[in-house]
Amino acid sequence: MNLIDTVFAKLREEKRTALIPFLTVGDPDLNTSLAIIKQLEESGADLIELGVPYSDPLADGPVIQRASERALRSSITLRDCIEAAAQAREAGVKLPFILFTYFNPVLQFGLEAFMELVKNKEISGLIIPDLPIEEDAEVRQLAEAAGIHLIPLVAPTSKDRVVRISQKAKGFVYCVSSLGVTGVRAEFHSGIDDFLATVREATDLPIAVGFGISSREQVERFSKQCDGVVVGSAIVRKIEESIPLLEEESTRAAGLKQIGEFVAALKG
Repeated sequence: MNLIDTVFAKLREEKRTALIPFLTVGDPDLNTSLAIIKQLEESGADLIELGVPYSDPLADGPVIQRASERALRSSITLRDCIEAAAQAREAGVKLPFILFTYFNPVLQFGLEAFMELVKNKEISGLIIPDLPIEEDAEVRQLAEAAGIHLIPLVAPTSKDRVVRISQKAKGFVYCVSSLGVTGVRAEFHSGIDDFLATVREATDLPIAVGFGISSREQVERFSKQCDGVVVGSAIVRKIEESIPLLEEESTRAAGLKQIGEFVAALKG
């Protein structure tokens, strides 16, 4: 069984909602990303999204764009991000990894070679936001053969496509809470509750919600309707704020503690 399925099944038995943090791998550097991944697990994360830095993002707001720029200045590659998952495993991290990447780096890498490496490095899921369901047949086939879940994004604007997207999903369905790019928000799409109910009716898989969630109150609000909550920009911003501490060996532990306390507060 894929590790994502195992975790969601356990959480469902315990009537708990998954906390799914996102970080940009390589921000501010690879070694620090590994330390942050360990800290996220220790602070209550249930799954982790590993963001691949990309120079021309479709869905990323300014906070994650800045993180990508910092990582790209260190020449972080798609391979580096995949290898980081393996290094985190070697360091004792047990939770599932989901790789968040755009399609062009995957295509340049080579689809079969990419999927083989992802499988070998124990990554459980993939999110490719610029690969629509109408064009994902080859990637989906390779992912299924490798036992990797291709996790789709569905948005309030998906309308009649919600059922089709949800029925082809693996692992969970990622529901976008707001229109536009990622970023911390005080308010969400006005029809978000009806949208989540529509997705829930369309699939037996867990559903997770993300884009803009940044506080314990928002996590609690969506926990009533969803099996998982993704927190991205708020965590990446906390990492950004902690960089002065993370860059110095003498203060690194304090920087990691700062990030961990934020995540633990989200978990509640």
